[in-house]
Amino acid sequence: MNEEEAKQVILDALQKKSGTKTKFYLKDFYAMLPDMKNREVKNLVNKMVSQGLLEYWSSGSTTLIGLKGAGKQHKEEDE
Repeated sequence: MNEEEAKQVILDALQKKSGTKTKFYLKDFYAMLPDMKNREVKNLVNKMVSQGLLEYWSSGSTTLIGLKGAGKQHKEEDE
């Protein structure tokens, strides 16, 4: 699987689950791409964040990752 295919797998999985959950742990991304090494997945997620496809969200003690602009905190900002 090349990088573009892996990105599409991640985006499709996040959009599919967006009705129930918008933020995910890094380990959830490992499960989406089981054929890739964890470090490769982490680097791909970081690259997607820098490209503006994904974003980090932190509670202070935990860092989660989700689609850029998705989630409850963005809906509150729009109102």
